[in-house]
Amino acid sequence: MFPENFLTKDRVDPANGASSKKRILEEIGALLASSTPGLTETKVFDKLLERERLGSTGLGQGIALPHARMEGVEHARAALIRLPEGIDFDAMDNQPVDLVVGLMVPQEATDEHLQLLAQLARLFGNPEFCSRLRSAKDAQAILDLMLSAGALTESA
Repeated sequence: MFPENFLTKDRVDPANGASSKKRILEEIGALLASSTPGLTETKVFDKLLERERLGSTGLGQGIALPHARMEGVEHARAALIRLPEGIDFDAMDNQPVDLVVGLMVPQEATDEHLQLLAQLARLFGNPEFCSRLRSAKDAQAILDLMLSAGALTESA
């Protein structure tokens, strides 16, 4: 189970037209920054890029999980981008990525960070679930799928 408000409709982009890994990281950075007052898109992008330079967060099967621990962040937050056409993300299987889930957690949340990454990897490692996400009609449908998977709790 993910924390409350972990992913919200305004941080789901069901038809992003980005055509490069850098642009996707910028887009994910913008969505994540929108969840925390005082956090800039550039700051989040820089942290995501810094992590990506350590090794690709492309898991394979069309999924990427860029992530970062951030100063000034109090709660774990996610953003989800679906691409109409897959892009090269240097994934482990060398396949294009079309589902990108960005994650940011508080700087000191090492254990939480690892647990959330494991939960996301497990969830997005389910081909049937990913297929349903790929065919969902809009942001609300994607969010509803996450809710129905038991991954999220609805915000109050």
